[in-house]
Amino acid sequence: VQLQASGGGLVQAGGSLRVSCAASRSSSSYFMGWYRQAPGKQRELVASISPGGSTNYADSVKGRFTISRDNRKNMVTLQMNSLKPEDTAVYYCNVARGVLSYWGQGTLVTVSS
Repeated sequence: VQLQASGGGLVQAGGSLRVSCAASRSSSSYFMGWYRQAPGKQRELVASISPGGSTNYADSVKGRFTISRDNRKNMVTLQMNSLKPEDTAVYYCNVARGVLSYWGQGTLVTVSS
């Protein structure tokens, strides 16, 4: 599975951005998620969504970010609202099923204060 991320960019604190990721083939049976990696920090899970639509969020983004999936388009989207400078990172999409795990190329989100 190849993943192509889009979106991201520069936004002021309090603003909103959306990042999307398109899979090259059907991913309806995969967990889909977004991770991020800030400079000097480890990659961390931001949000994930199961094949059935159950969602999971990092505590730091709960209430601000929303993950969704469109199985017809093989896409996963992360809507980010009320962005904070600490959300600045490279955001990576991921699809996984069992031992299989695929990563997108990453898209930079920069939140200015």
